[in-house]
Amino acid sequence: MEARDIIKRPVITERSSEQMADEKYTFDVDTRANKTQIKIAIEEIFDVKVDKVNVMNYKAKKKRVGRYTGYTNKRRKAIVTLKEGTIDFFN
Repeated sequence: MEARDIIKRPVITERSSEQMADEKYTFDVDTRANKTQIKIAIEEIFDVKVDKVNVMNYKAKKKRVGRYTGYTNKRRKAIVTLKEGTIDFFN
């Protein structure tokens, strides 16, 4: 897997924006990626040093529209703590 395949998108919420002050950044990542792959991908893409990676898995939820039922996508979220450097999403 390449680095751009592992990191899908940054998660920009009120809570993740507050954590950016503490050098913690949140990303949606591929469900098959492990912590080591995520760390290498972040360091390669953003040219920063990663200290720690925490990962959370979210199960697919059952949803219904009229008589049709289905599931939302399962997802994996990574919170990355940096040793040095910053990531600027807004430029």
